[in-house]
Amino acid sequence: MRIGSSIGLIAVGLILALAVNFDLEGLDLQQIGWILTAVGVIGLIVSLVMARRGRPVIAREAYPPVVHEEAPLPPAGPDPRSQGPNARY
Repeated sequence: MRIGSSIGLIAVGLILALAVNFDLEGLDLQQIGWILTAVGVIGLIVSLVMARRGRPVIAREAYPPVVHEEAPLPPAGPDPRSQGPNARY
């Protein structure tokens, strides 16, 4: 039973127990409402406990960070492309 269905049972049970004044021969709707409410509360508690258990967490070993070596910068000088369209590269 999930949390939503438990809350639904609680709601239907409280409506039957507190708001319905209809008598059926051989059925006590108030008693049925309280039973549904109790089942819904038990289901809600079990659902919350099961959801809280969760999965086990596996700790992974921490690896040292990868250090990338940077390429050296080219020597500073004039840009050959700035010498015009006839410049040799």
